Amino acid sequence: MHWYVIHTKPRQEQRALDNLQQQGFSCFLPLLARQKLCRGALTVVPEPLFARYLFIQLEGGLMGQSWAPIRSTNGVSRLVTFGTEPAKVSDELIDTLRAHSSTTGPALPLFTPGERVQIKDGPFAGLEAVYQLDDGERRAMVLIELLHKPSRITLAPASLRKI
Repeated sequence: MHWYVIHTKPRQEQRALDNLQQQGFSCFLPLLARQKLCRGALTVVPEPLFARYLFIQLEGGLMGQSWAPIRSTNGVSRLVTFGTEPAKVSDELIDTLRAHSSTTGPALPLFTPGERVQIKDGPFAGLEAVYQLDDGERRAMVLIELLHKPSRITLAPASLRKI
């Protein structure tokens, strides 16, 4: 048994995974917890570690095997190949990805300290700021420059966007 790489259609990694597993294939989709803004609130959502890619485990005798059932699966775009040879992935790499793939651990933050952001609304709309930290109450602390002096203000994360 070897692991191979499947390229999925845009934002259909989970659909491809579900459909391949329903057909009896052993698959792996590495996920990562990430903060996202949904309707103005910060939520933690699982997101594929590699956008548009997942892994499938198949028998070693590939020359006689038909790829048609895999290629025609809902959500699958194609099998990743190098020329005519399917791209193999080592078991060690899959084991490492499984060990580090998690949707239960700490989520990757939406903004990182020191990152430049722009204020989207409110009295400071249009100003650039430097993101400092989340203050724990669904607010973000940023530094803006007013009258040549840095001032710390708190805003809703939905009021910020990355530059």
